[in-house]
Amino acid sequence: MKRYLTHRNLACFSLLFFLFQVTHSQVKTGIEVIAEREFDLLQGKRVGLVTNPTGVDGSLRSTIDILHAHVNLTVLFGPEHGVRGNFSAGDHVGDQVDAQTGIPVYSLYGKSRKPSREAFENVDVIVYDIQDIGVRSYTYISTMGLVMEAAAEMDKEVVILDRPNPLGGVRVEGPLVEDGFYSFVSQYSIPYVYGLTCGELALMLNGEAMLEGGKQCNLQVVPMEGWHREMAFGATGLPWVPTSPHIPDYHTAYFYPATGIIGELDPNMIGIGYTLPFQVLVTENIDAAQLASAMNALQIDGVQFRPIWFKPYYMAKKGTPLQGVQIHLTDPLRAPLTTIQFWFLQEARRLDPTFDPFKGKEDRYRMFDMVCGSDHLRTSMMTNFDFSELLEFWNRDADRFREHSVKYYLYK
Repeated sequence: MKRYLTHRNLACFSLLFFLFQVTHSQVKTGIEVIAEREFDLLQGKRVGLVTNPTGVDGSLRSTIDILHAHVNLTVLFGPEHGVRGNFSAGDHVGDQVDAQTGIPVYSLYGKSRKPSREAFENVDVIVYDIQDIGVRSYTYISTMGLVMEAAAEMDKEVVILDRPNPLGGVRVEGPLVEDGFYSFVSQYSIPYVYGLTCGELALMLNGEAMLEGGKQCNLQVVPMEGWHREMAFGATGLPWVPTSPHIPDYHTAYFYPATGIIGELDPNMIGIGYTLPFQVLVTENIDAAQLASAMNALQIDGVQFRPIWFKPYYMAKKGTPLQGVQIHLTDPLRAPLTTIQFWFLQEARRLDPTFDPFKGKEDRYRMFDMVCGSDHLRTSMMTNFDFSELLEFWNRDADRFREHSVKYYLYK
């Protein structure tokens, strides 16, 4: 006899599946591991915490609230977007008091991006717990490094509660940062996609004396349990909290390195202002079907493109008809993410010789170059829009960095 799922049964099944996902994660993050150890590294110490809404355990309990209940949590530090996520990208974040705990919050994305001596007066150990996305231009790792520098200067301990790199621990893409192009979006000499967890990166920054002046802090990393280098975030069983307003789910983290660099020139061109942030590459005039055909003809591993048409809901091109391609990652772990945007520039220019997203954007050149780590890519593309000539440059440091970083691996 056939059996059917009723609406009620289906709803119950969906709820049970959701609860299983939340409470039976394959991976335990650093906050869960240290909790099982009864917060051994923090007992009897005044604790400062660098976090934001992504600092949660597998049941979505905030690291702020967990530590507040179990240790002497004295100070909070807020990165870009703030400790509770109530600031937009790029917003100046001021010092305040956390309404839920009454603990003072010092901004690390305001007048200063490095903890002050005053902020460290009531702290013995600084805990860092933020979900990152494995890309150099994402500012959280810059905050982590500056916290480590301050801790080294003021003789404070640092504890990193580790989390997965949603891009995995194998992918490395892009060149190292060149002199003259270090900034808060390229703070350290690492590739654009660096293939490490935040804990592993912290060990590398410390071990390779990459912090300013070669400083080294008293650092301990609390590793995850159950994570391995080729694990996609969806396989971890962990809930995803948006790491920033335009990274609402872990799938989008794959697209950020695929389009985010050229998004510095025109956010609407990469889907910011529409429902597919970082997932499209569009123009006003180039035929979508022709562009999709040209991009698919490149046969980029693990990627397919389909034509798309839409009007942005906000930003400079609000209401303007745009067309181009939606990026579909058929094999996210194999696809060379960062090169997709540069192949797009090449093919769009070939289809329309008047296409030039750099024109009139001189005020964005510096940011574009800092995100890239040098001005070489921009100046070369502006000359002939031929990315094939730049592919060797873009990949020149990846293998050497990967080999060098192996000694800091915490996971297989």
